[in-house]
Amino acid sequence: MRLIRVNAMGDQPVLHGAGAPWAALDQLGERPGPAIVMIHGYRYAPGHPRHCPHHTLLSLEAPAWPRALGLAPGGAGGLGLAFGWEARGALWTARGRAEAAGRALARVIARVHRLRPGRPCHIVAHSLGVAPALAALPHLAPGAVGRIVALTGAAYQGEVRAALATPGGQGAEFINITSRENDPFDFLFERLIAPPAPGDRPIGQGLSGPRAVTLQIDCAATLEHLARIGLPMAPPARRVCHWSAYTRPGAMRAYARLLHRPDRLPLALLRAGLPERPAPRWSRLRPGWGRETGGGGGGLQPT
Repeated sequence: MRLIRVNAMGDQPVLHGAGAPWAALDQLGERPGPAIVMIHGYRYAPGHPRHCPHHTLLSLEAPAWPRALGLAPGGAGGLGLAFGWEARGALWTARGRAEAAGRALARVIARVHRLRPGRPCHIVAHSLGVAPALAALPHLAPGAVGRIVALTGAAYQGEVRAALATPGGQGAEFINITSRENDPFDFLFERLIAPPAPGDRPIGQGLSGPRAVTLQIDCAATLEHLARIGLPMAPPARRVCHWSAYTRPGAMRAYARLLHRPDRLPLALLRAGLPERPAPRWSRLRPGWGRETGGGGGGLQPT
């Protein structure tokens, strides 16, 4: 088994069940391949009878994330770290726990990095799970994190840029997976969680920078480009969906390639064939609006 299940208890990491995770991490420290941290989003909680991420999204059963990312036995290799945190309750309450959860996550990543500094450590996070990923970066050494793949992340552009500017964010790359299918959820996030600075916008509206790229996966031109470089995935099937960034056929396989072989899929290659501007908000609910411009340049668009 290549999967270690770790939860945040406040700002301390514990194995799912009980105990410190250090012995388990030390035993798997020499396994080849990258370490891939998987972080669930809102409304999951470790140990919850119906919403425990380790029994659903982060389990070893198909079609959950670890197997889809090649981390189950017989997969592409590497070390899977399923990270659980208390993300239930009101949205702002769950969001408030992200800072402590990020410190717990940083302790796990720091241990992995210290055991084997040459091993890449990447993060895949959905929705509100991007918050603890960003909160971990200020507590890490440069180079501890390689890539962060944010699946319709619930975060603001300024938060990502600030995290990437910290020591732990230096050298990290941020791949921002967006879809206009998620617009109602982005809109709700903005209304419930105030931006850190006036005028800041959620990353669902794009993010650009030297170490950031936005892939709008409900855009036909973006999907054609991804297919050309070996990352095919199915087109959107719904106008509104919060989960299509990982339930879409082919999506998780594409992320696995981005994380297992980043040398073959650098950000420059991802950017090279993207449309100049992302489609505007609500374009999936207003047919024909922005259809020709949808993509991943990451520029700021009017709402």
